[in-house]
Parts: sequence; C-alpha cells; structure tokens
Amino acid sequence: MLIGALLVSFLLSIFLTPFVGKLAFKLGATDKPNERKVHSKVMPRMGGLAIFLSFFITFLLFMNDFWEQLPLMNDFWEQLPLLVGALVIILIGMADDIFELRAAPKFLGQVLAALIIVLWGGLEVEFINLPFFIDTLEFGVLSIPITILWIVSIINAINLIDGLDGLAGGVSTIALVTIATMALIKGDLFVAMVALIVIGSTLGFLKYNFHPAKIFMGDTGALFLGYIIAVLSLQGFKNVTMISLIVPIIILGVPISDTFFAIIRRVINKQPISAADKSHLHHCLINLGFTHKQTVLLIYALAACFGLAAIIFQFATVWGALILVTGLLLIIEIFVEKIGLVNSNYQPLLKMLNFKNKP
Repeated sequence: MLIGALLVSFLLSIFLTPFVGKLAFKLGATDKPNERKVHSKVMPRMGGLAIFLSFFITFLLFMNDFWEQLPLMNDFWEQLPLLVGALVIILIGMADDIFELRAAPKFLGQVLAALIIVLWGGLEVEFINLPFFIDTLEFGVLSIPITILWIVSIINAINLIDGLDGLAGGVSTIALVTIATMALIKGDLFVAMVALIVIGSTLGFLKYNFHPAKIFMGDTGALFLGYIIAVLSLQGFKNVTMISLIVPIIILGVPISDTFFAIIRRVINKQPISAADKSHLHHCLINLGFTHKQTVLLIYALAACFGLAAIIFQFATVWGALILVTGLLLIIEIFVEKIGLVNSNYQPLLKMLNFKNKP
C-alpha cells in the first residue's frame, strides 16, 4: 500500500503539472527574469499546485483504507487540521505567485496555517529530556510559540532555497525520504504514508522542474513542502530527548544552514533580515564555477549526507551523538567559509587554523 500510494501520487503529478502550467499563464502567475534570477525567459510558476493536488487526491484515495489498519487513527476528522493547514498555505502561496504579496500577509498566512495544526490538531512540543542536565525541561506556555516558530521557520527555509531548477523539490524529497525511513523504523506508518505521498507528488513534478525547467513550483510549492516537512518532522520527534529533537534539524541541514548564514550575512552587512540577495548557497557555488546542474546535484549530495547523518544520529549513544554534532558543525563552518556564504572576508576558523599552521 505504501508503494502504491507513492506511485499514484507520482503519476497524478506527471499528469496534472502541464495543466497547472497552462493555468499559471492564464492567471498571470509567471516569473520574469531580473538581475537576481538565473533564468532568461518568462516561466510559469505556481507549479506547487500540482504537487498539492496530487498529494490531496492520493491522501483521500488511500487513507480511508489505511486508517482501518490503525485503530488509533481511524477518524478522518483527526487528520482534517493537517489538510486545512495545507490548504491555507496553498492559498497564500497561490496569491503570492499571482499577485506578489508583501512580506506581512505571507507571514500571517504561515502563522495561521501553523496555528491550525497546533491549536486544532494538537501538535505541540511540550517538553524534552536533557542529557547531563535536568531530567526534563517543560516548555509550559512557550510550547505553542516554540512549535509555531519551528513550522514557520522551516516553511521559510525551504522557500529561501528555491532558487534553481529542481533545487527545493529535490532537497525536500531527500528530507522526506529520511523522515519516511525513520518513521518506518519507529513503526509510525501514518507519517511514513504521508511522507511517501508527498515524495511521489514532488518526484512527478521534478520531471518538469529539473534543469532546464518548464515550470517553477513558486511559493505555492515551496511553502507547501516546508509546511509538510515541518509538521511531519514534529509528529515523529516531539516530546522526546534532546538527541531526538536535533534529528529533524540535521535532516534539514541544508536549508536551515543556508537560512542561518543568510541572517548572519545580512546582519554583518547591515541589511534588513528580509532583504533579498544573490549570495545564497546555490549562488556561491555557481560563482565558484559550477554549472547550474552541477550545483543542484552537489546540494542534493549535501542534503543526502545530512539525511544519512540524521539516521546514524538517531541510533548513536549520547556521547556519540555529541561528537557527531560537533563534527557536523565544524564541517559546515569550514564549508561556509570556503565558499564565502557570509562574505569573502568571513573566515574565522580558516584564519585560526592557518595561524596555527604557520612556523
């Protein structure tokens, strides 16, 4: 049934994407070239609508039978908050792709979608267990704001990395494959099923979105994928140990790192945090001489490494997990300094290592 759901969503996405592309042109949801874009002609966006429709149809087709096997999940209404939140995020994405919304209404729409799944759906990170310190850290009244912050942050992280043909779709697929794998290992069939449905929908869309792209997913797709990944990662790892809470952060290492260093870059350069620039991870790699396709494949490889690290991390001892995290942070920092992700002068670790190597 799991493979069947993946195949159905994949085929639906392949079938629906061309129609969504035509609809995007009719609605004016197009992406025009400018100094920040890497494409040279007007492209239809809003392709994420095909991903969502494929997901939604497959969800309805398979979940009724699937719930019969899950005594605790046999009520359609229990999953309605997930679908309603997804619908809200899709409408916000479509509105932005058509009308190019300002930052404030986009942010409010993201918060609304997060509130739906948190307040109505009951998705909260209420506590974590801390190694070496106090036994349990209760978030109390902060549990809802922390959960909303996580969802909105991941939505925007996926949106920010959507800068090259197939990039956001591929990175999201790799993250979802990791989530599905870990859900199957933990016996969480619902999370695995939803993740596989979205994987199939995104892979079908990538047939048209990989370089050279015929259609862009736009904010419709990037916001939806970010929402689903944020929710599924929390459903699988909430209210557990600090070690397990770090797992979704590792899974999303590429978009989170890119977003984190984009914030640092803008602070250092005294720019507004919301300001757009052409210094993201994919821009830096292209500036180093990699082709469009090579850059995307390299970032796929980085995302896959993070996914593998997350799986290993889940089964590591506390000390092994701490060593792994420390190693990952050092590798990320060196990589960031090498490619100039913050700026060409930001090389504190490399300068320190170079100083120590001098006679």
